Amino acid sequence: MKQLAFRTTFVFLLLLSLNAFPQGVPERLRAAFSTFSEDPQLRNGIASLYVLDANTGQVVFEQNGKTGLAPASTLKLITSATAYELLGKDFRYETKVAIRKKDGAALLLIIPSGDPTLGSWRWSGTNEEVVLNGIANALLKTGTTDYTEVAVVNNGWQEEFIPDGWIWQDVGNYYGAGPAKLNWRENQFDVLLRSGSQHGGAVSIVKTIPALHGYHLRSEVKAAGAGTGDKAYIYFPVNTTTATIRGTIPVGQANFKIAGAMPSPAQQLVGTLAQKLQARQIKIPATPKLLDNFNHQQAGYSTVHTITSPPLDSIVYWFNRKSINLYGEALLKTMAYQSTGSSATEPSLELVRNFWKKVGISETELNIADGSGLSPLNRVTTHAQARVLLHARRQPWFPGFYQSLPTFNGMKMKSGTIRDVKGFCGYHKSKDGKEYIFAFLVNNYNGSPATVTQKMYKVLDVLK
Repeated sequence: MKQLAFRTTFVFLLLLSLNAFPQGVPERLRAAFSTFSEDPQLRNGIASLYVLDANTGQVVFEQNGKTGLAPASTLKLITSATAYELLGKDFRYETKVAIRKKDGAALLLIIPSGDPTLGSWRWSGTNEEVVLNGIANALLKTGTTDYTEVAVVNNGWQEEFIPDGWIWQDVGNYYGAGPAKLNWRENQFDVLLRSGSQHGGAVSIVKTIPALHGYHLRSEVKAAGAGTGDKAYIYFPVNTTTATIRGTIPVGQANFKIAGAMPSPAQQLVGTLAQKLQARQIKIPATPKLLDNFNHQQAGYSTVHTITSPPLDSIVYWFNRKSINLYGEALLKTMAYQSTGSSATEPSLELVRNFWKKVGISETELNIADGSGLSPLNRVTTHAQARVLLHARRQPWFPGFYQSLPTFNGMKMKSGTIRDVKGFCGYHKSKDGKEYIFAFLVNNYNGSPATVTQKMYKVLDVLK
């Protein structure tokens, strides 16, 4: 009798567990992902989802996890984690200012290190006025008031600092600012535009902020209907100093702001510095020379001022929170320069692939073309992304990395968006205390980005 009762209880519990199992997270993810994949917005697209148990590293769910897809800005998490590993969370850039007096002439030398924060408004110690005043005060102390030459050391940096694979429509605009060895104000400027009341009417340029040194803009922008938003793009043709703005802005705008990428940050910094110093009776040329393979120590220069960046931990915070493409490309070049003495793009990318190969991620899963995800040529697997996030979670620098992630849909995750591409990668702790790592990419969807985003959220809601 007792044996029968035991068997009955066992069968009951077994049936109960079988009935409950389909309601578990893996099964609910499978159902939600299946529904999402069959959505009309994915008619000609593809989605990949990889979910791990954050504590054990076991796979909770995966679909198309080894298929390389364009990651957009979710690639920034891989760049961030690599920078933490190869540079260290306390790494800081240094920009040095040096002078040389010879044969009655004074020469001013700027020795940058690729710092993307120089002149940035995001920290009190890096903003434009602080940097310029620091240089001016240091030069005043030297007693020299007339410099015949300003040079910027460009050792190890290519003249073309835009990564291969970036599209022409992007590179003239603020999010397409590439990393020079000397960066300034995040290599961007604002343009104020004025449109009239007539649909299709000409749009004029009010001014740029700051005023550009050595470069000019002309407008071919037209006025469009009210509420049409910013559809204006800046195009800088090769080997010219005049850019053209094309596209549309809404009618009736007095100071409509768009943002562009500086074609020459060194020119902008030196031109601005020249104006600043003129007010203090110090004369320098407004145009710098770029010097390659230059040894300032052998040339007899003495350093008079050093500008130090915030630590990497803080740079990564803004890199991921505001998705600043410049920071990703600067970090990529910096890692390569620190390792090899050259910032060339391909060795930089190879450095990233080789590091993660040692961690167990195949280089074929990181078919990357840049460090920010702006290039549509990038192909990354969600398996690789999830494994990078798992590795990061186990490192001492993880708190800063985690804090850098924005919050979307009540989840700590980095988003990514380029044309017809959407991605989310991050961490989440469910109501029952279970912790997850996830990577979710969608390529070649159709229709509204906002709509596909909400549908992706619905899949990720299973983890809540």
